[in-house]
Amino acid sequence: MSEKTQVYEDKMQKSLNSLEKELASIRAGRANPHVLDKITVDYYGTPTAIQQVANVSVPEARIIQIAPWEPKMVKEINKAIQMSDLGINPQDDGKVIRLIFPELTEERRKSLVKDVKKKGEESKVAMRNIRRDGLDACKKMKKQDGISEDEVADIEEELGKITEKYIKKIDAAIDEKSKEILKV
Repeated sequence: MSEKTQVYEDKMQKSLNSLEKELASIRAGRANPHVLDKITVDYYGTPTAIQQVANVSVPEARIIQIAPWEPKMVKEINKAIQMSDLGINPQDDGKVIRLIFPELTEERRKSLVKDVKKKGEESKVAMRNIRRDGLDACKKMKKQDGISEDEVADIEEELGKITEKYIKKIDAAIDEKSKEILKV
């Protein structure tokens, strides 16, 4: 791999990592603590991730248990979860908060799979845009630095292979998440 294409492969890897993180936050019937990743609570005036102010565990397949380290954080965490787009009403006993995930309906599962596929398509578009940026930069180098036609062709071919590799990785991540969502 040439150093001219390494920059673009790094961008594609970051884009793939972003997709994987986003897919992990989509709930698929069973409790997954990553659904809390985007939710922050007010901790002494600072927006802080729930995992940094409480112990988050999954005692059963469809329950997430949040045990704040400070009792006063129960109300803050409760409020943050209710304000989020999680769609689950937290239950607390004053010390521990429980999120009970209902079974997903078939309609909701299909809707989630559509969302996953949409996110995958957006990532593929991002990959193609990165490839296009690389090709544009290559053409500029040809004009300014006078690199040869063969070098340009090599870089274009390499960018194409890298793009294909990442698109296959996106397809694999989408298939895996879709199967996880549709599994009853």
